[in-house]
Amino acid sequence: MSIALPALGAPRTQRIDLSSPILILFAAFLCVLILLPMSWLIYFSLVDRNGAFTLDNFKTLVTDSAFLDPLTTTLILATSSSIICCAFAAPMGWLVARTDMPLRRTVRALVTASFVTPPFLGAIAWELLAAPNSGLLNKIYRATTGAPPDEHLFNIYSLAGVIFVISAYTFPYVFVLIANALDRIPGDLEDASSILGGGTWTTARRITIPLALPALLAGALVAFLQAMTLFGSPAILAIPAGFHTMTTKIWSLFNYPPKPELAAAASVPLLVLTVALLRAENLILGRRGYSVVGGKQGNPRLVRLGALKWAALAFVFLVLMCPVFLPYGALLNATFSRVATSFVTFDNFTLHNIHFVFFELSATQLAVKNTFLLGVASATIGTIMALVIAYLTTRRAIRGYRALGFLATAPVAIPGIVLGVGLFLSYARPPFVLYGTLWILLLAFVTIALPAAYQQLQSAFRSVHTDLEDASRILGSTRLRTLRDITAPLLRTSVIATWCFIFVGVIRELSAAIMLFTSETKVISVLIFDLNESGDLGAISVLGLIMLVITFAVVIAVNRIPGFGEARLRNA
Repeated sequence: MSIALPALGAPRTQRIDLSSPILILFAAFLCVLILLPMSWLIYFSLVDRNGAFTLDNFKTLVTDSAFLDPLTTTLILATSSSIICCAFAAPMGWLVARTDMPLRRTVRALVTASFVTPPFLGAIAWELLAAPNSGLLNKIYRATTGAPPDEHLFNIYSLAGVIFVISAYTFPYVFVLIANALDRIPGDLEDASSILGGGTWTTARRITIPLALPALLAGALVAFLQAMTLFGSPAILAIPAGFHTMTTKIWSLFNYPPKPELAAAASVPLLVLTVALLRAENLILGRRGYSVVGGKQGNPRLVRLGALKWAALAFVFLVLMCPVFLPYGALLNATFSRVATSFVTFDNFTLHNIHFVFFELSATQLAVKNTFLLGVASATIGTIMALVIAYLTTRRAIRGYRALGFLATAPVAIPGIVLGVGLFLSYARPPFVLYGTLWILLLAFVTIALPAAYQQLQSAFRSVHTDLEDASRILGSTRLRTLRDITAPLLRTSVIATWCFIFVGVIRELSAAIMLFTSETKVISVLIFDLNESGDLGAISVLGLIMLVITFAVVIAVNRIPGFGEARLRNA
């Protein structure tokens, strides 16, 4: 790529360099964005309704069964989901990365499909499939066995049902970690084991499993964390079943009469536990005991499964039925059926649900408008912020750059529901009254998306040498102009991918939005949640499919960016 630089002898006029003040302003905004809601959260957890200091809020948490029961349920749910995810994702990752199983690329693509599906939408799809009375699978069971109408095979409105749904949409995190770890294991080590007489199982036990174990442990922690902090799936399935998790309990504390002090106090343990789990994940992934040292590495050695490869493929597709095939089929069926929980036939085929969503449901246009407006604004602001902060930290362009890096990644430790509580407490009173406007949702979405965006652009910055930037500075350009004219164009692919990543995240975000929306600031995810409470499953299916189409369109567009797919594979 050719970049024009001013001629060395060209005359230069003395101009005011505003780079430092602007960069400092970005840093200050980042501090306010992260620290203000967390400060108010901690403050409210330590005061009573009159503003007096107290520890009664935390005392209530550990003595009142209304809080102890959700906490116990959350721990059971998160632990069970973590075990289930590892039990299925680990063999799937091995089959895809280390064997000659057919359709391995297709399996990876389908795992991506389950990865980008919003968990709350998956929960609604499984309502259609496994509700005790009206679920499609239970109807098939009664029709084929002649069971009485009040008998059912599946009950999604139960703790086991919630664990199943959360596991179905959490296992991709574990799969990606394990598959990537197995992809990076050099085949030379396994070849050496075979030369020295080690069989397939011995090589796996002595070489492959120890090298992949840190990724498995980290995946277990990630699955635990995701299950613990999810709001949508438990709200859709657990509340009708008559129990709460910690996230749904925090949300319920803002129902009338609101109890913000208890909500803040209940959010603090969730925040602390999240930080501890992320720290443990970093320690596991950062271990040096299993580091591979060497020059050029051999390609991974594929295990020949023989006739078992078809059984392995059947197992993989059976697993993928839970997050992909069955839910998507249920949503399509409900979209074109007069009754969402009845199978589509020529007699009950209809386009009414589509007409209702686009022409009769008054909230649709506003929700779509708000979603796209917030998506574009959040993606643009978040990408610019991540770009500037990544530049400041990688180029050490400002004092305290390490602190900025910490703040930029800190929101990853803040569950969405906790962030929503903190923002509500921060901006629902003077001097910054933003509640009831799109601005507070914009702050929430930018904050949630910032860690991943920052880490992606920081990695991109490290791949760009500083010579061109130094030359531009020597020839009189300011830091900001150098960033705009030299560095940003070199990072074009990563910048576009980051923008698209944030946009997709905004479309599917529910946890923070559910705490901050009003009737005038609804987004598509909140509209789907509201329609679920009213039982309009046909309209939900239409909106859900629209959300999935937009998401997949953006993901496909990103993967078609020249050089993005190859760069991602090299960095995987």
